[in-house]
Amino acid sequence: MGIELLTPYTKVELDTQQTKKRKQIGLFLGKFAPIHVAHLVIADQVRRELNLERVLFMPEFDDKKGTIISLLSRALKGCVGFGIDMSRLNNRAQTLIETMRELTENHQDTDFYFIMGSDMVGYLSQHEDAVALAELVQIVGVQRPGFRTGTSLPILWVDVPQIAISSTGLREMMHQGNTPQFLIPEAALEFIRERRLYGL
Repeated sequence: MGIELLTPYTKVELDTQQTKKRKQIGLFLGKFAPIHVAHLVIADQVRRELNLERVLFMPEFDDKKGTIISLLSRALKGCVGFGIDMSRLNNRAQTLIETMRELTENHQDTDFYFIMGSDMVGYLSQHEDAVALAELVQIVGVQRPGFRTGTSLPILWVDVPQIAISSTGLREMMHQGNTPQFLIPEAALEFIRERRLYGL
């Protein structure tokens, strides 16, 4: 595994001397409905490759029962270097760039690494705030099976094991009455069974 530096247009290099003096935190934005093992593998690989202190999972939405936070809490319990950040949770009043500005202003001793799949990198490239976001945080791209993208944004590409699992596919599997054994962390899967989520 290794770090691939970058797009055809921009090269990104880590300043190891500077990063030693500051906190290094990864932000992993997603729906996590449900969280699955590929999410954990991606977060762990990025954390190790970039020597981050922690990777914080940033769920975007949740229901009134707190289902997604409950799933994340159970899945991440005991996982060293992982946590949950709720800055984006049901936060429709703030754009992503506004959330990132707030985070960087409130944590000026921290360098943030915004983790996203290659499919999201392609989407971000078309967004009007893309350049501003890249100036606030280091964008980290991970390759997702079936998606390839090119961009002029300064993306730091990290190689991760290619695991073709999606939350959408897992929900469909469960609605068909099949248990996604070993594809969802056991504690989270147990919670899904207890609450009879996604048709189980």
